[in-house]
Amino acid sequence: MTLDRREFLEIGAGLIIGFALPQYTGVRIEDAPYPTLYGPFPAMQIPPPDGKPSAYIQIAKDERVTLFVTRAEMGQGVTTSCSQILAEELDCDWKNVRARFAPVDTSLYGYQGTVGSLSIRTMWNPLREAGAAARQMLIDAAAQQWGVDRSRCHTESGFVVDSSSGKRLSYGILAETAAKLPVPVNVPLKNRSEYRIIGQPFNRLDTREKITGIAQFGMDVRVPGMLYAAVARCPVFGGKPANVDATKAKAMPGVKEVVQIATGVGVLAENSWVAMQACRALEVKWDEGAGSSLTTAGISAMFASRAKQDGIEARKEGDVHAGLAKALKTIEASYEVPFLAHATMEPMNCTADVRSNSCTVWAPTQCMTDARNMTAAMTGLAPEKIDFRVTYMGGGFGRRGNYELDFIGEAVELSKHARSPVKVVWSREDDMQHDFYRPAAYVQFTGGLDTQGWPVALYARVACPAFPPGRPGAMSNTAVAGLRDLHYEFPDLLVDYRAADTTVPVSFWRAPGANQNTFFLESFLDEMAAAGGKDPVEARRRLLGKTPRLLGVLNLAAAKANWGKPLPAGRFQGVALGSNVGSFNAQIAEISITNGRLRVHRVVCAFDCGQPINPLILRQQIAGGIAFGLAAALKGEITIDRGRVQQANFNTYDVLRIDEMPSVEVYIVPSVESPGGAGEASVPAIAPAVTNAIFAAARKRIRKLPIRTGSLV
Repeated sequence: MTLDRREFLEIGAGLIIGFALPQYTGVRIEDAPYPTLYGPFPAMQIPPPDGKPSAYIQIAKDERVTLFVTRAEMGQGVTTSCSQILAEELDCDWKNVRARFAPVDTSLYGYQGTVGSLSIRTMWNPLREAGAAARQMLIDAAAQQWGVDRSRCHTESGFVVDSSSGKRLSYGILAETAAKLPVPVNVPLKNRSEYRIIGQPFNRLDTREKITGIAQFGMDVRVPGMLYAAVARCPVFGGKPANVDATKAKAMPGVKEVVQIATGVGVLAENSWVAMQACRALEVKWDEGAGSSLTTAGISAMFASRAKQDGIEARKEGDVHAGLAKALKTIEASYEVPFLAHATMEPMNCTADVRSNSCTVWAPTQCMTDARNMTAAMTGLAPEKIDFRVTYMGGGFGRRGNYELDFIGEAVELSKHARSPVKVVWSREDDMQHDFYRPAAYVQFTGGLDTQGWPVALYARVACPAFPPGRPGAMSNTAVAGLRDLHYEFPDLLVDYRAADTTVPVSFWRAPGANQNTFFLESFLDEMAAAGGKDPVEARRRLLGKTPRLLGVLNLAAAKANWGKPLPAGRFQGVALGSNVGSFNAQIAEISITNGRLRVHRVVCAFDCGQPINPLILRQQIAGGIAFGLAAALKGEITIDRGRVQQANFNTYDVLRIDEMPSVEVYIVPSVESPGGAGEASVPAIAPAVTNAIFAAARKRIRKLPIRTGSLV
C-alpha cells in the first residue's frame, strides 16, 4: 500500500490537501529518552510539526481519491473506516477511493502509531474537515470555470453540479484548477442526516489485496542479497550468554556467520530454516541471573502478600473505611489472573538494510515513530536517513506497539554487523517464550451492603506489575485501568495500587489493564448482588444513574437476551459490563454445564461506540474481541518454572477452536456521539459474563483464570 514514485506520476498530482492531525502523546515515561535493550532513544511524544501538513488527500485526473494513512493496519479495518470519513465530507464516489500507507516522517506527520483503539477517535474531526475543505475548493474551481456564484453549486458523488443549469464537472477534471486555490478554513461539515457513506457497511478496501496476495506482510518481504537470521535467547528472562560454542552451527551448509547481539546469539544463513536449525545446534552456557528461581506459585504468593501492604491511592470517593464499618454486611474475595501471551498469527519479524549513510527497514509494527527513532539511535544516522516502511500485520494486540521493539532491533543490529540486508524471523516458540506478556495481577476486594442489601462501599487493593515500566513507587495508571475509572456510583470507594514486579517482561495486551480489572470488578459486583439477594442486572442499574450510555447498553442487552425470562432446560445466564477506549458495552453469556464441562452457547452484546463508521467492520471487531477474550478466559495461561515459560506453541497455549465458538449477537446502539474505539472494547466483559453465568448454574465462584472447564462440578 506504499505509493511509489512511478505510481505517483501515473496518477498525476491533481489536488493535494494537507491537514494537521492531533498528536497522540502516548504513555509518557518521565525524563525521556527512555532505555531499551539497545540503549536510549527519543521517546514517543513528538511535538506537532510547526506549520507543516501531517497527512494528505490526493484527487487525481483519473478520478481516483487517495488517502495517505498515518496509522497501521493490523486487521482492524482502519484504512477503510478512515477513508469512509474522508469520502463522506468530500462527497466523492466511493468506488474511486483507495488508501495508501504514509511514509514514517515526524517532520511531516508528527507521531505515527496505532495503539489504544485511537485511530478513528483521533482522525474523526481532521478527516472530516479535510474532506470538507477539498469539497469547497472543487466547488470554487467549478464556479470560476462557469462564471457563476459558488452558492449555485453543490456536489454529487464526485461531481460539482450547477443547480440552475444542470451542468456537471467531475472532480478529476477540476483537480488541477482546485489545487491552485487557497485552502479554506472552518468549512461547515455535513449534518449527520446527510450521511451516505459514514455508517454504511462497505466492503473493506484491503480485501482484494489480501486474497490475491498483493498485500505485503512483514513475512513477505524479500530483498536482493538478503540474509536470513534466527536468534537464540536465554530461556530465563534477563539472562545472557556466558559461553558460546558455535562449531556445529557454523559447520552446517548455508550458515554464514554466528554473532552475539543484545538479545542473545544470532545466526545468519541463506534461509530461515537453516538459521533456525543452526540456532538449535548452538551450545550456549547461559548466565541465567536472578530470574532463574522464579515460579508461578512464588509469583502468586508474592502478589497475595503485596496486596496486604499499603498502596498508592488511585481513586477515592467518600470514606471507605467508615462506609464498611457502618455497612450491615461486608464480604471479601480475592481474584487473580495469569500472564498471557499475545500469540499473533504472524510471528515477530523484521527486515533491515543498514548502509553507511542510509537505512531501510520493513516492519510490521504498531509504533512507527518509536521504531524509526530506535533505528536512528542504533545506526547513528539521522532519522531522516531512515526509510521506514510499514507492512500489514498478521495481528498486533499490543505486542507490536510501544516498547516491544526487540525484533526490529535484532534485524537492525544484525544488518549493521553483516553490512547486508537481514531478515529476522521468530519461530512460534520464540514468540511464545519471549513475549512481553499481559501481566499477572491480583486484587483483594472488600464490599459493603446497606440495610436493604444494596452495594454501597467498595475497597479494591491491586497488586500488579507496573506497565509500562516507570519509576519505583509510582502509580501505574494502566495497572488500575477499569477500576480507577469505574462508572458505578459507590458513596464510599477506594482503589489503591502496589507494584508487584517480577523479571517477566510485561506490556500492553488488548484492552490493557481493563481486560483483567473488568473481570475482577464485574465478578465481585456479582458477588455483592448475590450476598444482598439482588438480581445482578438490577444491582448494576441502581449504580449507573450518572452513566446513561452504560445503562443504555445494559438495558438493551437484557432485553435482547430475555434476561429474567425462562431459558431452555440446563441454560443459565451471566451479565457483565465493559467501558474502555471511549465505548460502552454490555454482554450476557448463556451457558450450560454437562458432566462438569462448560459450554458457552450464546453471547448477546449491546455496543455503544458513538457514531458507527462501518457497521460491518464494527461487528467483526466486536465478535473478534469476544472470541479473543473468551479464549483467554477459558484457556489462556503462561506459567513460569525456574524462570522459564512452560508454554511453547499452540499445543500448550491453546486458543478457541471453531466448534467452541458461541453464537454472538451484536446490537449497535444508534448514536450521534463522537466515535469511540472498537478493536479492544469488547474483550474485557466476556470473561466475567461467563463466570457469572457459571455461578448461576453451579453456585460456584470462579475467582482465578483460566476457567478449568473440566472441573465445574
